[in-house]
Amino acid sequence: MKLLFALLFTVSNIHAAVGTDTIVLDETGVKNLRIETVEAEETDFEETVFALGRIAEIPERHAVLSSRISGRVIGLDAQEGDSVKAGQVLVRVESRQPGNPPPVIELKSPIDGLLVSSHIRLGEPVEPEKELLDISDLSEVLAIARVPESQASKLAPGSKAHIRVSALGDQPLEGEMLRFGTSADRESGTIDAVFKVANPGLRMRSDMRAEFSIVMSHRSGVVSVPRSALQGDTANRFVYVKHFDIPNAFVKTKVQIGEMNDRFVEITSGLFPADEVVTRGAYSLSFAGASSVSLKEALDAAHGHEHAADGSELTPEKRAAAGGDDHHDHDEPSPVWKYISGVLFVLLLASLITKKRASLNTEPEAL
Repeated sequence: MKLLFALLFTVSNIHAAVGTDTIVLDETGVKNLRIETVEAEETDFEETVFALGRIAEIPERHAVLSSRISGRVIGLDAQEGDSVKAGQVLVRVESRQPGNPPPVIELKSPIDGLLVSSHIRLGEPVEPEKELLDISDLSEVLAIARVPESQASKLAPGSKAHIRVSALGDQPLEGEMLRFGTSADRESGTIDAVFKVANPGLRMRSDMRAEFSIVMSHRSGVVSVPRSALQGDTANRFVYVKHFDIPNAFVKTKVQIGEMNDRFVEITSGLFPADEVVTRGAYSLSFAGASSVSLKEALDAAHGHEHAADGSELTPEKRAAAGGDDHHDHDEPSPVWKYISGVLFVLLLASLITKKRASLNTEPEAL
């Protein structure tokens, strides 16, 4: 009997619980909050370690332009920051050899790249040993992470990292580890891990600050959601899940979390694959407050029958308490209450029969 009453209590409170944790918006509210959702799904989950570092050019892709003769600069056709092509004339040098006019030689770029440094001005004398221009091919660069020595054993050439540079916005780049540095830093207890990464738009420059999420390992079949979906403090984590039945409704759902990396958080309980979780706008939903659509109105429209103000099934007792008229008093009870009443009746009948049999078995035989 105790189990039955527990079941009865649970069923009768389902709608009330949903009402407490459900936020219903109209279409305007959804647009104003810019709500976006993704499906929770089982994926390969990466365990990562965070590190700071910097961007550097690849040494073998750096070229220097110089003159083979002594003379002076009479033409300078590129400035620092210009992109140049291999074979492009960058400097014209007038020779000191006699002639009328004196001989002029053209100095051409040896590679495609960015003119990163200029050491000359028009009219300046030049000698063969002097560097005139520095050109660097930045189509790929090095990203050097300062990794704690305790984590170095988990890395090897070929390890992957998600690299963020402020100049590129929030979109991470994928880097592949080439090697470790030649020595460790005693003071910080770190060692350099050198990654090679593409440089889209040539926007990364040497010495730019970089943030690394270095992949240490990964597990398959892990339910995870983007970190932006996770709300609450460390003792009370929750997400907002799109209601499967009510349009523009979102249910506050408590979750337990596991590991967390730079992009995703592992969900150990509270969600199922295919649940639609709010990512963008999740934080704002906590402050959405009352909307133009009540939970009662939304449930009435979705289910085709009337509900109580808190979203629960509207029983005859609740109708009477709300001052319903005679017509409402004679409405049919909800299917849930019909089912519960039937179960109670069957159990009551079974209990009476059991007691009757027990009394017959214990009655003394007539003398």
